[in-house]
Amino acid sequence: MRRIVFLTDRSPHEVLPAALALGADLKADAPDPDALARLPDLAPDVVMIDAGPDPDRAFELAAVLRAAGSALGCVLVLPRGELGRRPWQDVADDVVFPEASEAELRLRLAMLLARRGEVGEAVVRLGPLAINTESYQVTVGGTPLDLTYKEFELLRFLAE
Repeated sequence: MRRIVFLTDRSPHEVLPAALALGADLKADAPDPDALARLPDLAPDVVMIDAGPDPDRAFELAAVLRAAGSALGCVLVLPRGELGRRPWQDVADDVVFPEASEAELRLRLAMLLARRGEVGEAVVRLGPLAINTESYQVTVGGTPLDLTYKEFELLRFLAE
């Protein structure tokens, strides 16, 4: 895990204390639609949305991210009381509770990246560019690219 962007009005350690122990580059941004436009520049591995203060706004942000076709992993930090109140599974890849342990958070994020095919030494990352040398998939900011074999090999060579 290299970079996590938190969409929150609070500091990441207030939202999810275990995130500090991951050793990832944590970035915080305001939970508004403008922040979604800045995500490609930040090149996160995962976007975490704080649903604590305003679950409705968090749901809307995750829905906008999903509707835009973003391939970024989206994890909601959800208060336990909100679990059954909305169809979170329609807008997010996973949810965690604020009191999640480091081990649980590390496992959930690893499983999310594995489902997206972005794990192991088979993935070469360069900023927002992710090159999976096993599946021959290339994404930029979560958006898949359609490359020929030669284009793929040249890009892989240059990135490595």
